[in-house]
Amino acid sequence: MRRRWGICLLALCLLCGCAGAGQPRTSTFFAMDTVMDVTIYGEEALLSDVREMIADLEAKVSVTDRSSELYAINQKGAGKLTGAGGELMRAALALCRRTGGALDISVYPVVREWGFTTGEYQVPDQATINGLLAGVDYTRIRCDGETGAVVLPDGMQVDLGSVAKGYAGSLAAGYLREKGVGSALLNLGGNIQAVGGKPDGTPWKIAVKDPGGDTPMIVLSVKDQAVVTSGGYERYFQRDGKTYWHIMDPSTGRPAERGLLSVTVVGEDGLVCDGLSTALFVMGLEKAAAFWQQSRDFEAVFVTDRGELYLTAGLASRFALTEDHQDAVVYVIER
Repeated sequence: MRRRWGICLLALCLLCGCAGAGQPRTSTFFAMDTVMDVTIYGEEALLSDVREMIADLEAKVSVTDRSSELYAINQKGAGKLTGAGGELMRAALALCRRTGGALDISVYPVVREWGFTTGEYQVPDQATINGLLAGVDYTRIRCDGETGAVVLPDGMQVDLGSVAKGYAGSLAAGYLREKGVGSALLNLGGNIQAVGGKPDGTPWKIAVKDPGGDTPMIVLSVKDQAVVTSGGYERYFQRDGKTYWHIMDPSTGRPAERGLLSVTVVGEDGLVCDGLSTALFVMGLEKAAAFWQQSRDFEAVFVTDRGELYLTAGLASRFALTEDHQDAVVYVIER
């Protein structure tokens, strides 16, 4: 069920600390092929711990690092993912099942063929796509939950990049909470993980970009949640006047074209938010809305290719349009 929602522009609060709350500790570093920014209100040594935690996970599950455990599995068809790598694989497969394959970690060879992992962009012919699609089927991946042993069918390769940053954010946030940090914000390449709220107790204000421009279009208020956006504007190329983006539909082997320009997912589990932002984009608005109506662990914002803005009911009281978009009409999806 959807209803039209009229909105007044709310005041936009900046991401900042508060007087008397202590100085923020910050760190900027490169990992998982992106720039990451971490701000915490806590001991500075914890920043190094977070960097090491993310680096350790990347060392296990990088799809391009020849020394990673996942790279070896892709080359040999079998191997073991240890520690957090094994946990990530199990959680990723569970999300593939939950989405009915709208998220499929075995679509990696298709994405690579289009050039999104190499930068050598091309539009594959249909025969090539069909051949690669024969190896896309997450249900054929065998993963032992106790040992971390992974077995792939002949010719299959997997990539955990669709969920790795979200999982890393959840890991780091959990660690910081264990160490007594009550306020932190992790920006892992646009994949946001909040610990608590701002030091004064108010929510963090997270901006969501207008996929048709360079400015934010909506601001969300969050505490202790992840905010992850997937959009066709993030990585794409053009051929003969047509735009091809990196979000691949596992059922067609082609960029997903279901009427959406971006999907933002908000929830407590960063991995779920990360994976669902891709899966819901692949589903399209109608199926994604039905999926949300059957779920209880996330909220979402959808921007359509007609410029329409939809958000789920749980965000109706937690958002504001930015000044440049205050005349936009927002549709609220309800259960």
